[in-house]
Amino acid sequence: MTLDEINNLAGGDCPRFSVFAHDQLPMPGVKKHLNEILNREIRVVDFKIKKSKHRVGTDCMQIQFILDGEVCVSFTGSTVLMDQVQAAKMNGCMPFCGTVVKIDKYFSFS
Repeated sequence: MTLDEINNLAGGDCPRFSVFAHDQLPMPGVKKHLNEILNREIRVVDFKIKKSKHRVGTDCMQIQFILDGEVCVSFTGSTVLMDQVQAAKMNGCMPFCGTVVKIDKYFSFS
């Protein structure tokens, strides 16, 4: 932009960063490993899925939940959990309560 264009901008012409950058902010909460919450009911309130920083070519889900009145977050590469949480959101069932269980090598909500 030229200086004239910048000077002619009205204050209301720009969207606030906080309006569109919600997904860029880290989710608040105490970090928990999935093994710490196994077989305990949690209330899932939010999630986001991004490319994994640790395993190239895979996705990683950050899940935000409430456990014993405390806001927590956990990270997982479990495609089963990702599919279940995405399905819950698509069906308008967020937030939801569930229990993370381990079946053989896989994590799942029950």
